[in-house]
Formats: sequence, C-alpha cells, structure tokens
Amino acid sequence: MEALPTGTVWFVGAGPGDPELITVKGRLLIERAGAILFAGSLVNEAITRWAPPGCVVADSKDMALPEMTAWLVAQARQHAVVVRLQTGDPALYGSLIELVQPLDAAGVPVQVVPGVSSAMASAAAAVESFTLPEVTQSVIFTRVEGRTPMPPGEDLAALAAHRTTLCVFLSITLLHKVEAGLRAAGWAEDAPLVVVHKASWPGEERIVRGTLATIKQRCREAGIVSQAMVIASPTLGARHWPELIKSKLYDPSFTHRFRKASA
Repeated sequence: MEALPTGTVWFVGAGPGDPELITVKGRLLIERAGAILFAGSLVNEAITRWAPPGCVVADSKDMALPEMTAWLVAQARQHAVVVRLQTGDPALYGSLIELVQPLDAAGVPVQVVPGVSSAMASAAAAVESFTLPEVTQSVIFTRVEGRTPMPPGEDLAALAAHRTTLCVFLSITLLHKVEAGLRAAGWAEDAPLVVVHKASWPGEERIVRGTLATIKQRCREAGIVSQAMVIASPTLGARHWPELIKSKLYDPSFTHRFRKASA
C-alpha cells in the first residue's frame, strides 16, 4: 500500500503571552503554515496574526486529545507546514509526548521549536535573578499535587528542603499547599515570594510580592486565581541588597581564556 503524502507538524513554543516573545523561527513557521492549532485557553490569539491568507486556524481549548491528534493528522495530509502552538515551551508542562505518539503512529513527521517559559518571563517582569553567586546556583521547576499526583520524592517539602529557587507552576489555586510545603521544609515566615499573573501579556500582567506569611492574602486581595507563576527563592529582592557577592567572570582579578587578570 502506498504511503499517504504528509507534511510536518511543528510544535512551536508560543512563549509566555507577549506575541513578540515568540522566537524568530516560530514566527517564520506561522508565516508559512497551511494550518495552525493553538491552545486558546493559554496562548495569546494575537500570535496567529502572522498566519498567511487561507491558513486554517483552529482553537484546541474545546478539543479532547483524540480530536487534536486527528485534526493535526488530517491537516498534515493537506499542508506541508502545520503548526501546533503551545504555551511557553513545549517541553515543559505541555502534552507534547501525548500528541507526538499518535503522529508517529500515523507516520507524520514532527519537529519542535522551543519557546520562552513563563518562569523566565516572570523573573524578567519582576526584575529578579534565579541565581546569585554563593546564594543559590540551582533552579527547580515544579508544581504541587492537585488532580494530577506527584511522583514519589517530588513533593514540594522535599524539593524546598534544598533551599534553592523554586518556580511553582499550575498551583495558584493551591497556594495553601505551596505554603505548607515551604513551612514543612523549614522556610521562615518572612521568606520572600513573588507571584506573577500572565507574565508579559500586554495590559494584563500583574506582580504581587509578599512573604510566606502574607502572599496568599495578597493574591486573594488582587483576585489572582489563574495563570500565575509562584516564585520562592533566597535571591528575591537582591536588587535592593546593600552588598552582593560578585560574579568571578567579571572580577578584574579573575583570569579566563578571553581576559587576563588586571589585579
């Protein structure tokens, strides 16, 4: 039996919300696309404005997984370039593998284009750094248990015990569990937290600062109940610290292969 002709399905990271934060490669693919399936509940529809005339554009927010994969396969039989727009980066808290497996089974080629994560956009919005010399050099991306259970050993208390930067996704409605996990790990009541709602979304971004003791109330007062990143880190607020341990890379007494020490 002769194989059916097929185009490629490109899983493109749409970024955190601002259409201008999509990658150049992602935008070029949108401009060439014959069909685009975007996650309308999370992806800014304005990103599809670069689609060419005649491009088939569909919103997946009302689709179940079998409908999405059937749509992608059908469009790939008709178009050389099919784009699936995923929020943030496709590799992080997306249904990438669930969607790719049926495409593999149907013989549809797949490519992935990375995107800017909401974690990075949130740090940028708040002008914060996840890492600082001799404070923390590690970042943990995680979430708390809701309807989807966490694997053994990945509860927030266990991760928070490392006292490093935590970016907690998909958990704004479970902020009480975030607080409980941090407290169980020994974080102080005055430990700083930042919550960023719809990071980078034009006209919709909001930043709430507080402590472990106050952040839930402040988010409640701000009415933030969805699409928010929770950041807990010993680096928060460093912009206003009177003293910082500086990076060795730019220290005049530090030699590296591009510069010899001057002192």
